Amino acid sequence: MKLPMFKYSPNVYELGVFDSIDGVCSICNEQRNLKYTGSFYSIHKPDYICPWCIADGKAAEKYNGEFNDYLGIEGVSPDPNDPPPSIAQELLIEVTEKTPGYHSFQPEVWLTHCGEPCALIGYADSETIKPYLTELRADIEYLGYPSEYIINHLTKDGPLAGYLFQCLTCGQHRLHADGD
Repeated sequence: MKLPMFKYSPNVYELGVFDSIDGVCSICNEQRNLKYTGSFYSIHKPDYICPWCIADGKAAEKYNGEFNDYLGIEGVSPDPNDPPPSIAQELLIEVTEKTPGYHSFQPEVWLTHCGEPCALIGYADSETIKPYLTELRADIEYLGYPSEYIINHLTKDGPLAGYLFQCLTCGQHRLHADGD
């Protein structure tokens, strides 16, 4: 059976959020061999979530949960007095309820650009971001760490981990980083 693809996480199967584990999906009750091991924010935790039940939204619906925190999407504010997000609600739901999360030290942040969530390209280190430094300059300066520290010490899984995103409309790269 062909694996589902995720618009906002096109390289998800390379991110380590699915393990090759045989089991029965808690949502569709089908025998599967890929178990989701990333974040899932819900009161009740299913034992096994397959990628198909993430892609069609059935896992989030059944457990009233989110794979990515709604408030972690750039431009979404918890303050009811703030303006509503400029991104269409169905796109925000696509990220929270139908897109697998990624491993991070802090709660996930999902970057946006051109009025849409960006695609998570993957984990990023200093070498990964070198070709995009001009594009990433504003993000690097915003992160709160010294710019040179990010440029020289960003890792894919160390004390300062990077997450590379790309706008699906214009191709602009974006960077988020967090640390333990």
